[in-house]
Amino acid sequence: MGIIYSQSITEFCLEGRFIDFVIKDGYKLKGLNLETSEGECYVKLAKPLRAAFDWRLPKGTWLQVVGTKKYDEKKREFTLKAERVMAASADLGRVALQEPPADTAAKVKSAKTKQTILMCQKSDCWKRGGKAVCQAFEAALSDRGLEDQVTIKGTGCMKNCKAGPNLVMPDKTRYNRIQPYEVASVMDKHFAPQPEDKQTESSELLPINISNFNKVSAKFSAI
Repeated sequence: MGIIYSQSITEFCLEGRFIDFVIKDGYKLKGLNLETSEGECYVKLAKPLRAAFDWRLPKGTWLQVVGTKKYDEKKREFTLKAERVMAASADLGRVALQEPPADTAAKVKSAKTKQTILMCQKSDCWKRGGKAVCQAFEAALSDRGLEDQVTIKGTGCMKNCKAGPNLVMPDKTRYNRIQPYEVASVMDKHFAPQPEDKQTESSELLPINISNFNKVSAKFSAI
């Protein structure tokens, strides 16, 4: 008779600093890497969270994660699954009032503004004009002076080959059958100048903008 292994599930609540997203197939959000008091850990996101998660979350943000912890006796390891993710309220006021050292100010600002356009570069999309669309986006970024704020990243198949070219904007809006002449209007829609871009230099140097923090907290807590 074979050995029967069991799995136990308990609830957990932890706080950690956001390191990066964990992506599958080049564009599918699966989870988060966090730096906690016990070291780096991976937290898988529940499906409802993946669909609503804001990809603009700044690296280094302190988060509070609530979910379930499963122990696999056979593998002798824990799996963490997040059901709720929020800005860590206990740290919010303290962090927002601190200014970073001068040598890290540029890095903080870059982490908050860097965005990524995901573009399928498989053969079907490429044959349907994907290369021309990619070149149009590169030209549009250059014309608008956004090369240091927005990048274009090629991905694997997005499972919508017949509707190519396919791409995903930083806010997760998907476009298919897009043509080069449509790129300018798409750029204007997603990268129009925002009022907050005119903030004073001192407010830009804050490691975490409190208004953005509140937006992130509200979005993450709505599950």
